[in-house]
Amino acid sequence: MSADRWDPELVPDPAGRTQRPEPTCPVEVALAAVAGRWATLLLRDLMAGPRSYGEIRAALPTLSDKVLADRLRDLQDRGLVERRVHPGFPQRTTYALTPAGALLRPLLVELYRTGQALQAALDAGRDGAGR
Repeated sequence: MSADRWDPELVPDPAGRTQRPEPTCPVEVALAAVAGRWATLLLRDLMAGPRSYGEIRAALPTLSDKVLADRLRDLQDRGLVERRVHPGFPQRTTYALTPAGALLRPLLVELYRTGQALQAALDAGRDGAGR
């Protein structure tokens, strides 16, 4: 595809002009940040502010302790969540978004809106096909 054929809204600069998925493509970076089961829900809940493990666990009761610990560790490894240990007795640990994690808010909002619109369009298509 020639440079003049790139949609400037979808591909505003050369970083996105790839011929295959590249880990440095901005779209791939954003998708990798929210990829994985439970990641969007954990990020969503942490958007409201720091939470203890117990608070996260209570907000997502069907999430097992093992998976929660794994997902939090994964989000930490991605640089999106930080684990904070607060002094005192008993010692308190909270999880909070990093500045990079907070940048995902508009993406999550738009993913939700797009999901609603897409679901409505798919439902309408099914309803129309059944007539």
